[in-house]
Amino acid sequence: MLMTIRESFRSFLTAYSNWKGASTHRRILGAAVIVAIFTAAAKVVFFAKELVVAWQFGTLDLLDAFLIAYAVPSFAVNLITGSFNAALIPAYVQAREDQGHTSANGLYASAMTLGILLLTICTGLIVVLAPFYLRILASGFDQDKLSLTINLLYLVSPVIILSGITTIRGAILNAGEKFAVPALIPVITPVMTIAFILMVGNIYSLALGLVIGQMTEAFLLGVALKRRGIIRSFGWHGFDASLRQVVQQFLPMVAGAFLMGSTQLVDQAFAASLPAGNVSILGYGNKVISFPLQIAAMAIGTSVLPYFSAMLARNDWLAARQMLSRYLKLIFLLAVPATLLLILFSEPLVRLLLQRGAFTAADAKIVADVQAMERYKFPFTWVGF
Repeated sequence: MLMTIRESFRSFLTAYSNWKGASTHRRILGAAVIVAIFTAAAKVVFFAKELVVAWQFGTLDLLDAFLIAYAVPSFAVNLITGSFNAALIPAYVQAREDQGHTSANGLYASAMTLGILLLTICTGLIVVLAPFYLRILASGFDQDKLSLTINLLYLVSPVIILSGITTIRGAILNAGEKFAVPALIPVITPVMTIAFILMVGNIYSLALGLVIGQMTEAFLLGVALKRRGIIRSFGWHGFDASLRQVVQQFLPMVAGAFLMGSTQLVDQAFAASLPAGNVSILGYGNKVISFPLQIAAMAIGTSVLPYFSAMLARNDWLAARQMLSRYLKLIFLLAVPATLLLILFSEPLVRLLLQRGAFTAADAKIVADVQAMERYKFPFTWVGF
């Protein structure tokens, strides 16, 4: 019986590989399906973590303090690592196509070293300047709540560097058309956070789960790269043409990401100036909406970018334009009806998912209103990914 199952599974994999290899679009579709399935699994666990957080902390001052403490580190992570990731993959693919795997892996090591240096400097500035900018960002907090926020920021600050390592390693795996592990491995951080909440129960458990989870993810992605023969994650091979390409692409991307990402930081600052609980309400409204958004965005963006980069590396501009046009149409075809449905069922969804423990019916009503307003950005955010 076991042999029959194994043979059937192998036959399925063979048939799937043959089907996928018939065209680039099939390879992209296959990759998108894999990323969507594994990202959905990871997001289910992430959302389970949010349910545990809502049950344990509701919209209490403690959660406000953690969200503001993590606001600037999270902004730095999204700003630097997200832009660095998008700049690295095309350059890595081009180096691999033109010069071979050895040169591409040398670029990865140099880019990782440069990225970690940049993130370390950024982390140092965020930590040193925290007592000053948090007084502005958390202008509505009393002194005790502000002190807690500063202590939590110190605790979560290593996440900036760890997320950089995780993002860059995942990008290299994606560039090698290995999508499953980077898509599934983010399940580790929410699992650890849930465990810390259940064992410790205080607000510091959120910070501990975040840091230790990111550390574990970075290690496991390093193991996955070693299995593919990429042993050296750090090194310096000079500021060559490939690395210059990464930097040249990174700078405009980080400028655009700063303009887009700063809006969320401004939102949190305004929420912090309002009565206690509003930062948490804003956070819940954004997180509930992010579940379907991130699954679709990750599936399409992650699967398309390596193939798109390979087309550009081969100067196949016609195929690249056709691919871009096709997937923009697909995004709007999926995003517009999804947006309408999620707006219509906003409040029942929030009540079903979050209303328990410390999270009250009044909390559910206002979170649903915030969430409904956030959903209008769905189609445009998907296109951005």
